[in-house]
Amino acid sequence: MSNLRRTVITGIGVVAANGVGADAFTQSLYNGVSGVDWIDSFDASPLKVRFAAAVKNFDPRRVLDERDARRVGRLVPLAVAAAREALQMAGIAIAPADREQSRRIGVLLGTGGGGLDFIEPQYRAYFTGEGKYSPFTVPAGTHGNLSSEISIALGCRGFSHVVSTGCASSTDALGYAMRHIERGDVPIVLAGGADAPITPGILKGFEMMRILAGEIRPIQRASRPFNRDRDGFVLGEGAWMFVLEDAAHAVARGAVVLAELHGWASTCDAWHRVQPAPDALESARAITLALADAGIGLERIDYVNLHGTGTRLNDELETRGLKLALGKHAARIPMSSTKSMIGHPQGACGAAGVAASILSLRAGFIHPTINLDDPDPCCDLDYVPGRARPSGAATWALCNCIAFGAKNSALVLRVWR
Repeated sequence: MSNLRRTVITGIGVVAANGVGADAFTQSLYNGVSGVDWIDSFDASPLKVRFAAAVKNFDPRRVLDERDARRVGRLVPLAVAAAREALQMAGIAIAPADREQSRRIGVLLGTGGGGLDFIEPQYRAYFTGEGKYSPFTVPAGTHGNLSSEISIALGCRGFSHVVSTGCASSTDALGYAMRHIERGDVPIVLAGGADAPITPGILKGFEMMRILAGEIRPIQRASRPFNRDRDGFVLGEGAWMFVLEDAAHAVARGAVVLAELHGWASTCDAWHRVQPAPDALESARAITLALADAGIGLERIDYVNLHGTGTRLNDELETRGLKLALGKHAARIPMSSTKSMIGHPQGACGAAGVAASILSLRAGFIHPTINLDDPDPCCDLDYVPGRARPSGAATWALCNCIAFGAKNSALVLRVWR
């Protein structure tokens, strides 16, 4: 292990429902601001669930030229905007004409649904004959091209890959990016997650599965992980991108290091398509393996960013898995669910949790789990309900993900002050 290169984060970019830009997102995390609101991007009246956590006032034409913006799904401009902010924060200006530099930057995107908002209307047009069918249906509707859109927009000529493992997609993308840097494949990887799944078809599908939160007033209270009366998740969207860098490379160019990735692991329950295994053993094992990969004991963890969707089953089983993995330490470690504020952005949620962990701990606070005022007795850990609290000297964070397909992923990082 000693000959492996260290992986640091030198830039973070955010396009979230409760804040566009890392600074705005950090402030919203501190203040417990919800991004949940009524859907206004299409007519949601035929649906039972008519609200989501969408990014408001986001114009793709400010990110891509109008012609390109029409040829891709919403995910692409979300991801490109976040990636540009991450590069700017890292102090990296890509010169596409400089092939040597551009070849040293890889792209690794995690996404669950990909270009769903683009492909749904295309199928509708094909099967009904109504509307215009686009020749870009294939490149915009298949996952593999999404990272290429980022590479093309920014001029990155290193590898350009997509990881799609459900809700764990962006956690796994960051993990694989770390492995590339450890091996010395490239000194820089632009990695993270993006998803834009707020479409009529996807909402209807989740509605039929009975895992979406029901209507409550005010609607901003709909996402309430670990609360006794929780009844499902709120669908979200967004992009969270990072500049991952070989530590020696970052130091040599005088970059400001924000955090360091230390460990990652992934397991599968091999149990059910959409439900976690009731014993939570593989979820716990992913955490144990990530800690072992990081080379630290579980007593070092200062904070846990939870998957915390707000479904009855997930929250209870995640709690069980944390107790199995962390033992007696589980009760003393503050934990919180970012999804209480941003809803569930599907494959991008792991990257959202990593960004929330780094930005809040660097700012000196642990962000709250909002809307948690009546905890479920089965969910009895410290979820930092209601308000942010000072983080003190906390630096080590565990970011946990549980995904459809019985997948589990965990990432261990250390925040640099």
